[in-house]
Amino acid sequence: MSLANFSDHPDDAPLAGYIVADFTRVLSGPYCTRLLADLGATVIKIERPGEGDEVRYVLPQLNEERADQSAYFARMNAGKLGIAIDFAHPDARELVHALVRRADVVVENFSPGVMAKYGFDEASLRAIKPDLVYCAISGFGQTGPLRKLQAYAHLINAFSGMMELDRAGQFEPRASNLQAADVLAGAHAFGAVLAALLRRARTGKGAFIDVSMLECLVAADDVNFPALLNGHPVQRQPRAGMLVQAIGDRHLAMQVSGVASMWTRLTELMGRPELRDDERFATPAARRRNWALLAETIGQWLQGFDSVEAAIQVLSEARLPNVPVLHPEELIEHEQMRARGAFVAVAHPVSGDARVTATPFQLDGDPIVPAGPVPWRIGEHSEQVLIEQLGLTPERIRQLAERGVIAVS
Repeated sequence: MSLANFSDHPDDAPLAGYIVADFTRVLSGPYCTRLLADLGATVIKIERPGEGDEVRYVLPQLNEERADQSAYFARMNAGKLGIAIDFAHPDARELVHALVRRADVVVENFSPGVMAKYGFDEASLRAIKPDLVYCAISGFGQTGPLRKLQAYAHLINAFSGMMELDRAGQFEPRASNLQAADVLAGAHAFGAVLAALLRRARTGKGAFIDVSMLECLVAADDVNFPALLNGHPVQRQPRAGMLVQAIGDRHLAMQVSGVASMWTRLTELMGRPELRDDERFATPAARRRNWALLAETIGQWLQGFDSVEAAIQVLSEARLPNVPVLHPEELIEHEQMRARGAFVAVAHPVSGDARVTATPFQLDGDPIVPAGPVPWRIGEHSEQVLIEQLGLTPERIRQLAERGVIAVS
């Protein structure tokens, strides 16, 4: 059975029956809770009335008549239920506490101290729900002298040293297009939440999970920090073995290091067997030291091909790893992505289907897709959640809305 049918057959979902109180916003937290929702958890996204998640307002918008239904928001929040609660209202605490008592997991990504200001920090919520799994995602972690700094992926990239390393000794520091720190933090949080739920099932013990965007980004580095931590210098130069070469009006990406036999196969293919034993290139260390010269030599050979496609065919037949450098417009229509079900549609009440990314792993041979649509309007599911989860009456909900505790739409 396809996992696309989780919503029709909820018992088949790995996280069916689990409830997540989602206090997250922007990217790192919503990415974590989107993964939990896709695996069948009931995720209740809690937003501020009238404001909501700030990425609602990012361009492009999926409804030209509104400014709060962005493609960004849709991707991160598909399959969740949306409720609007004003944390600052004196009556909000009782309502949030009631939701948390029903929940198995709380995920939040505010700066440390914000949740405590409203009485929703881990210690306060554990007092009413002892076996709660509470996950806090922040830029620098919940401890340390920088714990309260606001954090965005761009800033974490700068502070982590990654922005400096990406210069490769050639460029001025620059902002990266990829929001890696956010997505890495969300993915690590997702895995930690699942592990905590397994422990709770075995022992009955809850958990406090503290995820640092900074530490997640540092953990993603493969060679630089291991070298530094063991007394070796960082190589501030283009990464040896990783080649990007222009051929005509396109580019080819090629890996020329890794398996020991790769170097031999490449020199034979190039018709340059003498390079294999050349003292400048004979060992991995020598090739690393002389990478600029080696990259130029390989690049000149690649420029002899008529096209990227011709180079790909020859390199692939020789089992040398390579791919074309694609534009995003090419990738979203690529047959590989179609075969994997990597982009799926969720229903939009005005514009029809909105395309979002699927969860980036499959289960039992099927892609995992959102369990439902997006909470397009702030507080879209407030009534549904309060009735189904807390047993509130329509009259009680109306009173809460009139006093500004909640918003319904």
